[in-house]
Amino acid sequence: MSAGLAWRRFVVFGIVTALGAAPGAPASAAKFNRKVDVGKPAPEWKGLAGVDGRKHCLDDYKKASVLIIAFTCNQCPVSQLYEDRFIHLMKEYKPHDVALVAISCSLLPPDRLEKMKERAKKMRFNYDYLWDPTQQTGKDYGATVTPQVFVLDQNRNIAYMGRFDDNIEPDKVQREYVQDAVRALLSGKRPDPSETRATGCGIEYGKRQ
Repeated sequence: MSAGLAWRRFVVFGIVTALGAAPGAPASAAKFNRKVDVGKPAPEWKGLAGVDGRKHCLDDYKKASVLIIAFTCNQCPVSQLYEDRFIHLMKEYKPHDVALVAISCSLLPPDRLEKMKERAKKMRFNYDYLWDPTQQTGKDYGATVTPQVFVLDQNRNIAYMGRFDDNIEPDKVQREYVQDAVRALLSGKRPDPSETRATGCGIEYGKRQ
């Protein structure tokens, strides 16, 4: 990968934002996401290969009280900063029937399935990590950056979408958006806020190397 491409691909500190839409997006559905909206059913997906060697679909997680879908990838430095936070979240909330699924739509060689398996083993991910080489899942959800998170309620409607928290530096976090959304749903309430602007590394749709 050239230095120029690496710089465009890995924009740190939230310079890339989710203001744009995935290709083919319709008119605005929400403030920051032009493809899906809070309160609406989450797009279905199936047949995504996981680092565990299995194929996964949305219905696999039907027993979860809350399902978190995080669009991410190996190389994005912003996503890397959130891996430990994903792990910690699952340690705390998996006993409460909360599930997290990380999905990579990146087509770059370091982000493909075999490298994902290496990353998952190294970091000891306690959640499923899936690859979508068609990139359709990201397009359906209007994902434009990594990490970008969607919290689904028990009926699999989108209850929250956007950033994981309000600062990429862990010791400076003041608002834990995803954790707050999970707590709200588990207590029978609706998350507030229900949407924030996702920031991170831009997802390059259709880009291969």
